[in-house]
Amino acid sequence: MLWVKAFHIIAVICWFAALFYLPRLFVYHAMSEDEISRERFKVMERKLYRGIGTPSMLLTLVLGFWLVSYNHDYYEASAWFHAKLTLVALLVIYHFLCGRMVKTFAADANTRSHVYYRWFNEVPVLMLVGIVVLVVVRPF
Repeated sequence: MLWVKAFHIIAVICWFAALFYLPRLFVYHAMSEDEISRERFKVMERKLYRGIGTPSMLLTLVLGFWLVSYNHDYYEASAWFHAKLTLVALLVIYHFLCGRMVKTFAADANTRSHVYYRWFNEVPVLMLVGIVVLVVVRPF
């Protein structure tokens, strides 16, 4: 079980690294004015999303459900865990929104400013704080 937990934490860290950096790339991409920069950002965004973000998300979810399987009854009865699952579900939605934005940028169809992406970039920070507090403090 400890190996599963260790790899789950590693996958979470990798997933959040992607979720922190990808919207930051969107900021720079939205600010870019030359074709060379825009093409470079397209490659970086695609590789980060497909090569690191999505595999890390899938591994996080698989290993998380594996951990739950060790003590399903406890987690099913824990309100903090249901709140955490809600935040994880919202994070998965955020991940797929990022994927849609990758496609929008790839098609040169972005209409949002860098300011929008600066705010968008803060969402995973709030999710991380909520998830960590719920897991460590278990306030209810």
